[in-house]
Amino acid sequence: MPEPMTTDDLPLASLEPPRRRRASVVWIIPLLAAAVAIGIAVQRIMTEGPVITILFRDAAGVQAGKTALRYKNVDIGQVSAVALTDRFSKVQVTVKVDRSAEGLMVQDTRFWIVEPRVTLGGISGLGTLISGNYIGLDPGQSDKAERSFVGLETPPPITDQEGRQFVLEAPDLGSLGIGSPIYYRRLQVGEVASYALSKDGSGIEIGVFVKTPYEQYVTSETRFWDASGIDVSLDADGMEVRTQSLVSILAGGVAFDIPSFASTQAPSAEGAVFPLYPDQTSAMKQPDPVAHRYVLYTDSMQGLAVGAPVKLLGLAAGEIAGVDLTMDPATKQFRPRVLVSFFPERLIAELSSEQETLGKSLAKETGAARLAFIRHQIEDLGLRATVRTGNLLTGERYIALDYDPGAPKPQIDWSREPLEIPVTASGLDDLESKLNAILDQVSEILSTIDKLPLATIAANLDSAVKNLDVLIKGADAKTLPELDRTLEQVRRAMATADRVLKATDQTLLGEDAPGQQELREALQEITRAARALRVFVDYLDRNPSALLRGKGKENP
Repeated sequence: MPEPMTTDDLPLASLEPPRRRRASVVWIIPLLAAAVAIGIAVQRIMTEGPVITILFRDAAGVQAGKTALRYKNVDIGQVSAVALTDRFSKVQVTVKVDRSAEGLMVQDTRFWIVEPRVTLGGISGLGTLISGNYIGLDPGQSDKAERSFVGLETPPPITDQEGRQFVLEAPDLGSLGIGSPIYYRRLQVGEVASYALSKDGSGIEIGVFVKTPYEQYVTSETRFWDASGIDVSLDADGMEVRTQSLVSILAGGVAFDIPSFASTQAPSAEGAVFPLYPDQTSAMKQPDPVAHRYVLYTDSMQGLAVGAPVKLLGLAAGEIAGVDLTMDPATKQFRPRVLVSFFPERLIAELSSEQETLGKSLAKETGAARLAFIRHQIEDLGLRATVRTGNLLTGERYIALDYDPGAPKPQIDWSREPLEIPVTASGLDDLESKLNAILDQVSEILSTIDKLPLATIAANLDSAVKNLDVLIKGADAKTLPELDRTLEQVRRAMATADRVLKATDQTLLGEDAPGQQELREALQEITRAARALRVFVDYLDRNPSALLRGKGKENP
């Protein structure tokens, strides 16, 4: 029987440290791939720009993954998605923007679709015929970032240009539109940028852009006027035609300039407001600091219009301020009343340097001094107003002030304001009245002639002419044969007389005998009668109607 084992006989365990395992080469490749993927992701996150959405009413030619977002002809983003929104009435375009252009995505940045456009101002977007449509960008000036935008339906005319914008106020838009040119001394220096109805609805506010360096010529004294089409003025001063260019005739335009009388001013600030005048004449018209009002009473207001000139000795010294009717309280009769504005400063400018001081002192006279001066001009010097025709084609008239020393003293109430200037009839008005009287007489004569039975008279005259022609032909047929027989008898008588003379004895009729002399005279008379008869027969042969009408004036 074996002996039992004791604890001493049991084997003892020894502790050994674990062995280090080496990494397998198989795991190196996945680890490297993961590291590269993480690096690419981090790099993409760090370089990827913002994602924006643009809302368009129509996204013509825009495609996801193809259409680019461009600024200064550089691609700064790409369309990632195009979808309908707002109950299918609009198109939402999603654009991934490069991180480098993140600073352009601010609140007032504008976007539009660039495509070929043909307008009166020119052709734009021709490059898209090859590259396709793209989204254009006009950076804003705001500091606040934005990610949702509303795109423009039409591209803005001014993008990325240096200059200033101004506002013009006009009663209506006329033929102007976005892109209409702006001219300075016939040089195109800008264009119309926008237009909108004023807040109170009484007019139009037109935004214009003037490029650098021409914005320096826009000062507080600058005048803007509508230069659209052809400006044709036909008034009492004659006809004048003005235009800026062919483009302004077709597409409209605005011109500006600084009047010669304007003082030197600093350039106007951005957004300055100016009135838009209808034409160059009214825009460049010099304001008159001093104006005196006078009234004229004429026989007719025909041809007189507000703004027509008032000329003193041929020099434009004022204009018509109003034309209306007044009633004489005594006779209850209407008569035209013409209110004129007289500008003495215009006359002072034409005075010589020696008399300029005197003219200025007279212009500043008021009250009793001015009344005495005007009264002297009218009563003592015979200053009179005359309505004259300035344009025969249109009938425009103007007021002429001239001196007539022989004019009778007028009856004027010198206490009334405005003062009255007496009016005399012009020679042209007398001539016109005479011509009207002659025309009336001619009209009466024509009316009398129109009442005559001309058709009956013409028919009777035609019948009489036919009867006379038949009578003349019958007279020729009856008269000419009789005349031929008479002539033949005269010829025979002459031949018989010649034979008798030859047979007469010379002794009975001597050379100096009275009988022979009388016979010679008789033969001469017969010869003259025969010659006259021949001439008469020849005339009748050429003019058979002479027997009825008589002998007329014979042409040589």
